This record gives sequence, structure tokens and C-alpha cells, in this order.
Amino acid sequence: MWITLKICLYLSFNCISASVLSSGICQLQGRFKLNGMFQDGDLIIGGLFEVHFLTVFPELSFRKEPEPPYCEQFDMASFQQAQTMVFAIDEINKNPNLLPNITLGYYLYDNCVKLGVAFRAATALVSGTEESFSNLNCAGPPPVIAVVGDPGSTHSIAISSVLGLFRVPMVSYFATCSCLSDRKKYPSFFRTIPSDAFQVRAMVQILRHFGWTWVGLLYSDDDYGIHASQSFHQDVQLFGGCVDFSEMLPRDNNRRDIQNILAVIQASTARVVVVFSTEAYLLPLMDEVALQNVTGKQWIASEAWATSPVFHTQRLLPFLGGTLGIAIRRGEIQGLREFLYYLRPDNNPKNNMIRIFWENMFGCNFETGSRKTEAEWKRKACTGQEDLSSTDTPYTDVSELRASYNAYKAVYALAHALHDLMQCEKGRGPFSGNSCADIINLQPWQVVHYLQKVNFTTSFGDHVSFDKNGDALAIYDVMNWQPNSDGAIRVSTVGVVNEGATEGRVLTLDEDAIFWNFENKKPPRSVCSESCPPGTRRARKKGLPICCFDCLPCGDGEISNITDAIECTPCQDEFWSNQNKNQCVPKEVEFLSYEEPLGISLTTASLLGTCICALVMVIFSHHRNTPVVRANNSELSFLLLLSLKLCFLCVLLFIGRPQLWTCQLRHAAFGISFVLCVSSILVKTMVVIAIFKSSRPEGKNAMKWFGAAQQRGTVMTLTALQIVICTVWLTTASPTPYKNSQYITSKIVYECAIGSMAGFSMLLGYIGLLAAASFLLAFLARNLPDNFNEAKFITFSMLIFCAVWIAFVPAYVSSPGKYAVAVEIFAILASSFGLLVAIFAPKCYIILLHPERNTKKAIMGRATQKKLPDMTFSN
Repeated sequence: MWITLKICLYLSFNCISASVLSSGICQLQGRFKLNGMFQDGDLIIGGLFEVHFLTVFPELSFRKEPEPPYCEQFDMASFQQAQTMVFAIDEINKNPNLLPNITLGYYLYDNCVKLGVAFRAATALVSGTEESFSNLNCAGPPPVIAVVGDPGSTHSIAISSVLGLFRVPMVSYFATCSCLSDRKKYPSFFRTIPSDAFQVRAMVQILRHFGWTWVGLLYSDDDYGIHASQSFHQDVQLFGGCVDFSEMLPRDNNRRDIQNILAVIQASTARVVVVFSTEAYLLPLMDEVALQNVTGKQWIASEAWATSPVFHTQRLLPFLGGTLGIAIRRGEIQGLREFLYYLRPDNNPKNNMIRIFWENMFGCNFETGSRKTEAEWKRKACTGQEDLSSTDTPYTDVSELRASYNAYKAVYALAHALHDLMQCEKGRGPFSGNSCADIINLQPWQVVHYLQKVNFTTSFGDHVSFDKNGDALAIYDVMNWQPNSDGAIRVSTVGVVNEGATEGRVLTLDEDAIFWNFENKKPPRSVCSESCPPGTRRARKKGLPICCFDCLPCGDGEISNITDAIECTPCQDEFWSNQNKNQCVPKEVEFLSYEEPLGISLTTASLLGTCICALVMVIFSHHRNTPVVRANNSELSFLLLLSLKLCFLCVLLFIGRPQLWTCQLRHAAFGISFVLCVSSILVKTMVVIAIFKSSRPEGKNAMKWFGAAQQRGTVMTLTALQIVICTVWLTTASPTPYKNSQYITSKIVYECAIGSMAGFSMLLGYIGLLAAASFLLAFLARNLPDNFNEAKFITFSMLIFCAVWIAFVPAYVSSPGKYAVAVEIFAILASSFGLLVAIFAPKCYIILLHPERNTKKAIMGRATQKKLPDMTFSN
């Protein structure tokens, strides 16, 4: 900012001085000694180029007039860029269709890569170099109507801050700092090279393409490097990458600082190093890389050094071979080579840059009074007729025109803006009152208006225009440093990054053409943590960047079907994760099936029980007239066997895939069958008690209440109550098939929802009530005569029945899924077999194995034979 103020004050002082001169003549207060080139014309375009690498500032004692700084180390490539601007102006002047009747001139200066020299040059351009002038009305165009340059971002920021105050257009061909896109700070700045914002995105595209998420970053200590590094940090995080280290290259090339940076690079696990820098900052580091033999790193070059020939040496090939970088778009300029060869020096002091070039190109020396070293004085004299076609330097190399091509486009952009300005029709202009610009009194801000609307295509086929921020279209070539036949490095184009690609492919690479400087000749892996495969998720390591993580398997019921998933996705209700946790598959539907061993076992037991019941019925039917059968009330015995058979068969309704009719029928059939069974036992018990009471005088009329009709009626009545309960249950809240995933989250238990807990409780409670009554009556009749032990058998059978169903409740509640159904089936089978064995096994034993005991005498016993009535043996 202080420099800006100083320039403004200086210009103001000049104007004040001019206004007070009594002679009416403005005189230039001072002249900077600058290296430059000049050609007069109707309109002058200024230019700033980095023709020298170093600037030497003399000591300032202020005891005499300070000596001007002088420049060293001539750069042939940068001089080619300056000559390309001269060629473009010469080509435009010869073109009758572009700026007819207008001759463009130029003033080009060398900034020597120093801000102080660049500011001196910019001041010389905007103030002019004439010693004096007498037109106090300041009519006519300004000394320069626009400036091509400066190539450095820092220089452009400073110079454009001043020129922007006067709206002098400045078109840079190499300044890439994204900060220069700020139209409020730099209203008249344009550039034909893409902004660093695009450059960073292009480099991130390369990192993304190869999966390099763990990188190191080096950047120069200037506006270019600092702003680029800030943008890089932001953009690399957007695609999930991380920066392991970020180091600033020292401005003073201090070797200790460079060694510290190199130690950080070697200690890092990142195998990819991204560098935003110019050659001047980076060259000392690369010298140290070669000195310490640092290999195994993949370098990514920004456009500032991606094509720089200073690194293309045999010494650096083992370390920089395989480097990938982006370079500004290469172009071809017809006739440029011949124009470069045609250059000849002259004695005009305004063209001293050409003489300096000639001396460095041919190692000769012009006899001038300029500052010379002792070695330079010993050189041969220059004739000015030396043959440039015999030289082979970056100056004559037009195979890789990048910065030069941008300078060419910058000149043509200004020419097209001026041409459009001249085509303005009077009364239809863009300025106040629909006026047009006056070419005789042209103002720089008027050029800015037309420059913003420039739109043309070069002879090479590239489209040139500027967006609202003055930025050019972003197109880069992807470069790869490969071994040359002479052992040095050659730069090859292996791809393109085009932000405006219509087909959506921003990055296009020919991977087969890329040279990899590694043993396996393949791209390196540069990640902090290897990618998490599908079925896992990333868990960030505490205290480390986001790229450093552990891979944790997804939980049950969750999946990840992409690489490096941040979170696992829960499966839908009827789906579950597979074994690899990378796909949701339908949950296994679990129910008690006929095909599984448990279902087969229970089905076999059910059918076995049914067959045993049928066999007992056959035995009882065959021996129905024997005392054992007649003494046990054969009608109730057959009814009891029928109900037991139904109990065994109802088990089959509990096995298999639940359906609506099986769900409705299974509990109803179970409830009715067991009530029929238990009520038959209850009536049987009551009949036994009544028979023994009738044998006593006080109970001789007891049997009249327990005839065959009363027995059947009692059984049917008790069963009818259960039928009513089942009917009400099924009509109000019927059991239905239900897919239950609460028991086992990985499976769907296909079961029958009972519908109404009250209905199911009443069904079981009624069975329990009848069973308790039967057990109580049988227990009270346990002291009947030993030989007639029917009451004891009933007591034992009901004891088994009650024990089974009491144990059923906790077992049923605690059993998951299909095992709850199996527990219910087991309770049905156990209680049914208990009743069948306890009641009928002793009788079948006597009938089949001891027929001699199947007599009335044996059954009644001698002690009680006379006390038992004959009706005991009635049907």
C-alpha cells in the first residue's frame, strides 16, 4: 500500500510542478534506466517481461545520486515471449482487416523479476518517456493505451492496484493468482492464462484420478504460492484428500531452511508432493534433492515450472523423472520462427534489450559504455550480423509455445477491443449520450469496456474471451517428464484438463503414454489409510486428518456397498445384511417346517400317537364285552380315545407355513379337542365315584343321575362352552399370520398372532379349570379298593397333564421364534401321551398279556365282590 501511495504522490507532484512552470512546458523529473524495446505507432501498447532472473541493487549511501539497479542472468525463453508480442503487433499492422489505418507501436520493459524494477517500468509506461511536452491541455491518447503483463502475480497485484485507479487495462499472460479475479480491487485487470483457482482444480482432478488422497504441499513465499496453497487446501478437502505437510519455500534460498523442508519430505508417508512455485524458489530445493539422493516421490508441478527447461538435466532425471504437471495451453504461431531469426540489433538506446540478448546469445560484446564485468570486456566484439539460425536455445524453440502463445493472445485481445471500438456507429455508442470513443483522444477506461466483450478465435483454433472477472477459459495440458535419448528430461503432453468440456470429461489422460519413475512402472499409492472395502465404514483416527482412519465392519443389519463409506446403511425391515455386509438380502423366514428335523420328529410323534389311539380303539372294540372294557364305561372310553386322536392330529396344524385358515383352526381345534378329552375324563371320574357311592346304603340312588344320557349330555355341554369361546374369539379378533422380526432381528419369524389375548386366555383357562376339577375329584377317590384302581390312574394322568401345562407357560414365553410353537406342540403331545398311557396302558396290559385277570372276579376283588352292583359292567 505504501508503494501505491508513493507512486500517487509522485504523479501528483509532477502535475503540480507542470502547472507552476512559467514557461508552460511540462518536464520529466527523472528517468529510470531500464532494459527495453521500442517501436513508435499511432497507439502504443506497453509490455512487462521477465527477461533477467536477478536484480543487483547498489548500496545506498545517499551521499551522491543513487545508482540504478542492474540485472543479471538473461532468460532466453522470456525474451522469446517479448519477441512474440512484437511479432503479434507486426502481424496486426500488416493485417488490412484488423485495425485498418491504425499502426500499433510498443514499449517493452524488463522487470528483472523484482517488484521495484517492475514498478519503475510501469511508471515509465504510464507517464511516458518524453523529456518535455508543451500541450498543457493533455490532448491525445495516453503514453500507452494498455499494458501486456506483468507475468508475476505479486507484480501484477501491485501494479494493477495503481493502474486500476486510472482504469488502464492490463492483460497478463502469466499471472495466475486467484486474488486477481477480484473486480473491486482490480477493475481493469485481464489475463489470457487461467486463474490459480482453475489450476488448483485441475491438479486436484489429477489427484482424484489416481486416488492420491495423502499428499505433501510446497509453495513459494509470494502471492502466487500463498494464494494457490490456500485454494489447494480447500479444494483437496472437498474430494476427500488431505495434506500431510505444507511447507513454504524460503525467499532467500537459505540452505538450512531447505534442508529442514527436505527432512519433512523424507519423513512423510505421502509419496506425492504438489509444488506451487516458480523456478527461482524451487531450483535450490531440487539441487538439495539431488545432493541427498531423495527418490521415491511423485512430483506434481504447477504451471509455473511444469515446462521449465532449467530442470531438464541429466542430473535431475533420477529424481524428477515421471513428474506430472499442468501447463498452459500450447499453441502454434505461423511465421514466428522466421521472425525470431530475422531479429537484428541496432544502436537505438530504447532497444538495448536486443543488444543484451545478442551479447548473451553469441558470447560477444558491443563496445558501449554500459556496465560490464571484467569477463564481459574480454569477449569478442559483436558485429550484429551473427547467424541466429545456427543457434539452438529456448529462444528459437517454437515447439512448446505456452507463455509466448498467451502473450500473443493478449496482444490480439487488445487489438480486437480497439477494432470493435473503432467500429462504433455515431449515435449508437455504449457511452453517455450514446456516444462513441474518440480515437484521437482515447481514454483507457473506454478500452476496458470493449476488452470485456472481446470474443474471437486464434489462427490455431483457440477461442479467446473473458468472463466477468477478466479470466480466460480454463484449458490446460497435462505434462509428463520422460527420459530423453541423451539422458536428459523431455516434456510430453499426456492429457488435457478442460473446464468447459461439453461432454463432462474435465480430465482426459493417455495413461499408456505416462512414464512412472518407479520400479514397477506403475502409479504409486499415496494414502494415509488404505480404502475401506464394501461392508465396512471409515472411523477417523483421533488427532489425525480425515484421510487417516480405521475400517470398521458394519453392524448386523447394516451394509455399505461402496468403497470408503462414511456410514453404514440399515437394511429395510424385511431385509438383512449378507455375510460380507455389502448387500441387503431378504431375511430368512423362519417357521416350523415339515422338512426340518424338529418338524419331522414332532410330526412323527403326532402320527404315532394317532396310530396308538386307533390301535387301542381296535383293541377295546374287539374286547368290548370283556369285564375290563365294560368296567371302564366303554362309551366314555371310546369318546376319550377319539378326543385324544384329535389332540394328536391338531398338532399338524401347528407345523408348516402359517396361513389364515391354519392360524384360525389350530387353536380352536386344540381347545375343543382338549376340552372334549378332559370333560370325558371328568365325567368318567364322576361316574366312578358315583358307582362306589351307590354301593353304600346312603348313596344307592346316586347312579340315577349318571346314566348314559347324562354322561353324554355333560360331555357335550362342557365341550359346547369351549366352542362358544372359540367362535366369539374367531369372529372378534381372529388369529392371523404375522411376520415377527422382534425375536431375532436377522430373521423373520412367521407365526400366528393370537389376535386377542383375552380369547386365548379364556380358552386355556377353561381347559385348566376342567383339568383341575378332574384332578381334584380323582384325588378324592384315590382310596377306592386296590383292585379297582381307575381313580388312581385318572389321578396320575391328570397330575401329568397339569404338570405339563404348568411347565408350558414359562417355557413358551422364553422360547424364541419357531421354538415357541415347538414347545406348544410338545405340551400337547406330552399331555396327550400322558393321558393315553396312564389311563389305557394298564387295561391293554391286562387284555393282551394277562387275559386271566380280565374277569369280573379279578376286577372286583373278593373283599368287595358282594358290595359292587351289577351295573358297574353295563355299557
